[in-house]
Amino acid sequence: MPPTTEIAATIALLGNPNAGKTTLFNALTGGNQRVGNYSGVTVDVKEGTFFTPHGRKLRVLDLPGCYSLRADSPDEKVAVDALLGKLPGAAPPDVVVCVVDASHLERHLQLALQVVELGLPCVLALNMVDVAERSGLRLDPAKLAAELGIPVLPMQASSGKGIVELKQALRFPLPHAATATWLMPGTAPEAARRSYINRLCELAARRSAVHQFSGSDRADQVLLHPLWGWACLVAILLGVFWSIFSFAKIPMGWIEMAQGALGAWVTSLLASGDLRSLLVDGVIGGVGGVVMFLPQIVLLFLFIGLLESTGYMARAAFLMDAVMAKAGLSGKAFLPLFSSYACAIPGVMATRTIHSAKERLVTIFVAPWMSCSARLPVYLLIVPLLLHENEGSWKQALVLFFIYALGTLSAFAAARVLRGRLGPDASTGHFLLEMPPYRMPQWSYIFRHVVERAWAFVRNAGTLILGISILLWALSTYPKSSGGDAADQLAHSAMGRVGVLIEPLVKPLGFDGRTGTAVLTSFSAREVFNASMAILFRVRDGGDKQTTRGMLREQIAAATWPDGRPLFTPLSLISLLVFYIYALQCLPTVAVVARESASWRWALGQFTFMTAFAWCASLLVYQGGRLLGF
Repeated sequence: MPPTTEIAATIALLGNPNAGKTTLFNALTGGNQRVGNYSGVTVDVKEGTFFTPHGRKLRVLDLPGCYSLRADSPDEKVAVDALLGKLPGAAPPDVVVCVVDASHLERHLQLALQVVELGLPCVLALNMVDVAERSGLRLDPAKLAAELGIPVLPMQASSGKGIVELKQALRFPLPHAATATWLMPGTAPEAARRSYINRLCELAARRSAVHQFSGSDRADQVLLHPLWGWACLVAILLGVFWSIFSFAKIPMGWIEMAQGALGAWVTSLLASGDLRSLLVDGVIGGVGGVVMFLPQIVLLFLFIGLLESTGYMARAAFLMDAVMAKAGLSGKAFLPLFSSYACAIPGVMATRTIHSAKERLVTIFVAPWMSCSARLPVYLLIVPLLLHENEGSWKQALVLFFIYALGTLSAFAAARVLRGRLGPDASTGHFLLEMPPYRMPQWSYIFRHVVERAWAFVRNAGTLILGISILLWALSTYPKSSGGDAADQLAHSAMGRVGVLIEPLVKPLGFDGRTGTAVLTSFSAREVFNASMAILFRVRDGGDKQTTRGMLREQIAAATWPDGRPLFTPLSLISLLVFYIYALQCLPTVAVVARESASWRWALGQFTFMTAFAWCASLLVYQGGRLLGF
C-alpha cells in the first residue's frame, strides 16, 4: 500500500520518568516532531508523525512522564486530559502505548493498569528487556499479554530493537482493553493493583534464585555512599569546571582569530567613518564578545547531557534529598533546580512535577539563583581577570565552583525562610525517584541536546545581542564630540550621559558609569553584559578605537578611574561577581514565572527582591572589603 499523507490515527505514549518513553518517541518520529500548542495548556506535549509498514501515517503524542493518573500535579493533569480527550481541540488517542521499564515492572505496571482501567485500546511496550535480563529477570511477554488482555511487545528503544514490531502491531481498529478483573468489589484500587501486580510478576517476570549483583549495584556502593558519594559528586563538578576552562582554550582562540581577521578585512575594505565603526566595533566587536564563549557553553551542556544519559543524575538527586529536606523542600525540587543550571526557564517549568502548590511556588522563587548558562560568559570574563590566566585552570575552576555553590546555598537558605512563612501543605505527596541502571551515553540524544542549546545561544546572539550591540554603538557614537579624542567622544555621547546618571548608584559597589550601563543593558539578557563591555571598553586611554585589538579582558583590564587608579581591582571584580550571582536579569524568566505561578505580583516581587538583594550584597562586599583594608 503506498504511503498516505492523511493522519490515520493518533498514538499516545505514556510512562514513568526514565522508562524510555522519549527515546521511543525519537526512534519512531526521527526529525518529524514539534511541540504541540493547546490553548490554555502550559505543559509541553510533543507531537510527531511516522509511517507504519502498512503505509499508514500516524500521529504520536509524547505525554509528560508521570507515576499516576491521580492528576495531583500539572504534568499528570495534562496526561489525563490527553487520554480523556479534554485537551482543547484534541480527541482521545486511538491507542495508548504504555512504556514500562522491564527491570522495574512492579512500579511501572501501576500506571499501566490505571490506563487499562480507562478502557482505552492499549499496547504495553516492555522496554529495556536487555537490562532486565542482565539483572536476572526471566520475562514471559506472552503470559503478560494473556493475563492483561492487551498486546505486550519486548523492545530496546535505545538501539531500535522492537520498533518495527511495534509499528506492525499498530493495526486499526485495535480492540479495547480487557476488563479490569483485579478491581474486586469492596477492595481499595491501590491495594488490588499491588496484589495483582505481584501475581503478574510471579508468573511472567521471575527472578533467578541467586541474586545477581550487577555493575550498577557495585557502582552505587561507592557513588551513593554517605561519604564517598559526596566526594565523587564534588570531584565530578570540579572536573566539569576545570574542563570548561581548559578544553575550550583552543576553539576560543580560533574564534578570537576569526573575529580579528574579519574585523581587519572589513577595516581594509571601508574608509574610516561611522559605517566602518558600526561594523567593526558595534557588530563584530559586540556579538564576537559573546560568541567567543560558545565553546564553553557547548562543554557545559555536553557534560549535563552525559550525566543525564549515563544515569548519574538520579544518583545526584538521591544524595541531595537530605539537603533539600533541610531547606524545607522535598527531593522533587532537585531536578527543577538542577535544570536551572542550564536555564531558569525550563527549571521553572519543571516544577510542574511537584504536587505541593506551596513547594512549587518556593522552588519557582529560588530557581533563578541557580547560576544558569547565560551567566557563564560573564563569569568566564571576570574570573580570569580576578586570578590571571597564568595561575592555572584549577584555581579558576575552584572559583567557578564556589560561585555555583554560593548561589545554590543561598537558594536553599531563601527556600527555608520562604517555606516557613508559607506554612505546610497537606498535599505534599511522596518523593518517588526512579534509579535507572548505569548506561552507555546515548550520543544521538546528547548531540541533539548540545546542538539545540548551542543554536539557541547563537540565535540569541544573532537577534537580541546584535540589536542591542548596534543600539549601544549608536548611543556611544552620537551625538558627536567636537574633539577627536575617543574618551572625550564617549563622555559626550548619549551613553556617556547615561553613565553619568547611573554612576552614583553603582559607584558604592565599585563600578563606574560604563560598567553600570553594561549591567543595566544586561537586564534584557545576562550575556548582553559582555557585548556591552566590548563596546564601552573598546579603547585604551588615548588609543585608536579602530586599530586597537586584543581580547576583551585585556581591554577592560587597562581601564582606569579619571584619577588613574585601576578600575577593576580584585575587590570590585568580586563585587561584580556577587551582583551577577544574585540579580534576576532575564525578562523572559520573569514572564515564565508569572505564567507558571499564575501571578504577576509573585513574578514582579521576585524580580524586585532579587535585584535589591544583589545590590545590597554587592555593596556589603565592596564597602566591607574596603573597611578591612582590601
